[in-house]
Order: sequence, then structure tokens, then C-alpha cells
Amino acid sequence: MSKRITFIGAGNMAGALIGGLIADGVPPHDITATDPSAEKCRALHEATGIRTSQDNRQAIAEAATVVLAVKPQVLKQVAEEIADTVQTHNPLVISVAAGIRCESLSTWLGGDLALVRTMPNTPAMVQSGATVLYATDGVSEKQREQAESLMRAVGLTQWVDDEALMDAVTALSGSGPAYFFLIMEAMEAVGREMGLPDETAHLLTLQTALGAARMALESSDSPQVLRQKVTSPGGTTEQAINTLVDGGIEALFTRALKAARDRSIELSTDLGNT
Repeated sequence: MSKRITFIGAGNMAGALIGGLIADGVPPHDITATDPSAEKCRALHEATGIRTSQDNRQAIAEAATVVLAVKPQVLKQVAEEIADTVQTHNPLVISVAAGIRCESLSTWLGGDLALVRTMPNTPAMVQSGATVLYATDGVSEKQREQAESLMRAVGLTQWVDDEALMDAVTALSGSGPAYFFLIMEAMEAVGREMGLPDETAHLLTLQTALGAARMALESSDSPQVLRQKVTSPGGTTEQAINTLVDGGIEALFTRALKAARDRSIELSTDLGNT
């Protein structure tokens, strides 16, 4: 049985996944990526050793797994182009396109197929991503394992049983890196305002964020407990935390994430009707 994986689209996310798969031991000759640009295909082949092609149909003809890694706005066109080939060869189809519901994608691909929808985030570019997966009824247990193994090449994976939860996932982890970047941006700016040299403010902000994330990942304590452990009564941290809470940070995050979720729902509806 073929173990070949074909990526339709050779952008940043596809590149991150390809790099992660090769690092995990997948032979480059078992991976194909397509792109309309011959120059991009040539550069990707030279950098990774994988097969490349400008012909989507030909590239998926012998693939056991097809990863759709194109922009959501062009996914319908691409899916309809390859629908006949997908129906003929019945590969596992994995979508990393944000906002495209399985019902829409399945229709574009001709229906009756094994389809997994995923929501990765940008730290996948440095193999530190968080990806949530949802499988349709046509996906076997073995195919679920294949999809999870592929996405695990760039970080943590989690499954959901209700596709509607993908909008909450988009709000939390899909958009989440930007929230932390904003906080880091603000901390760095205030550090400079208080007199720290630019490089010092920058490096202290980054290392503090990294250290806090590692502590949270490696500890059995919840973030709440970790926060309490570093917040001494009457100390500097307590003063800062009280200021943030009094300023409404919890309510603000609630509004922000729900706004992102609601926008995700709107975009999914719009993209699915294109």
C-alpha cells in the first residue's frame, strides 16, 4: 500500500509539515508537493529532496494521503479540479485551510470520502504548534492515526468530536499566538519606557515568555496555581496583577476570544458559499 503524502500547496504551513515529517524519518521520496510556480517547486526540491509537481491531479494519483494546504479563498477551485482523481483513488484528505467546513469541502470533492479537518497555528513553523483535528464518519481508525502522526510532526495534537468547536479552537489557539505577541510587545515597550536598553527589554520579554510557557507545560499545577505561587502578598507581582484585574483584563479577553469565534463562524459561512 502506498505511503506517499502529497501536499497541494507549498506555502509556509506545508513547508513546516514537510520539514517535520522528514525530521521524523519520513523518506523525502515519499513526499510530493505541488505549486503553480516552477521556480518554487525547484527550490523546494533542492532544499528538501522531496518530489515536486505543477500538476495536482498527477501528484495525488499515487498518494495515500493528500494534504490541502492552499489559501481558503482558492480551495473550492482546487478541490473541484482534483475531485475526479480523489474519487478514483480514495486517499485520506487532510485540510489545513482555515474556516472551510467539512460539508463544503466534501461537496467540492464529490462526497463520500475520508476527510480530516485541522486547525494548526503559526508556531508550527518552529515545530511548536498546537493542532486540533476533526474527522468525518468516513475516516477509519488507522487513517485517524495517520492524520495525527502527520500533524504531530509540528507540535501538539488534540481531537474534537464536534466540528462546531473548531470556531472556538480558531479563537483560542489559531489566533492565540497574536495575543501573546501583543502582550510581549506591550511589555517590551514599557520596559524601554522605564529606562531599559532596547535589547535588554527585548530579550527579557522573550525569555520571560518562554520560561513561563515551559513552566506551565512541565508543571502539574494549573496556570492559576502557578500565578498564585509567584504572587507574594503585598509584593510587586500582586500590585501588577491587581492592576490588570481591576482594569478588566479577564472581561476583555472574554470579549476578544468570543469576537474571534463569531468572526470565524461568519467566515466559514461566507467561504463555504463561494
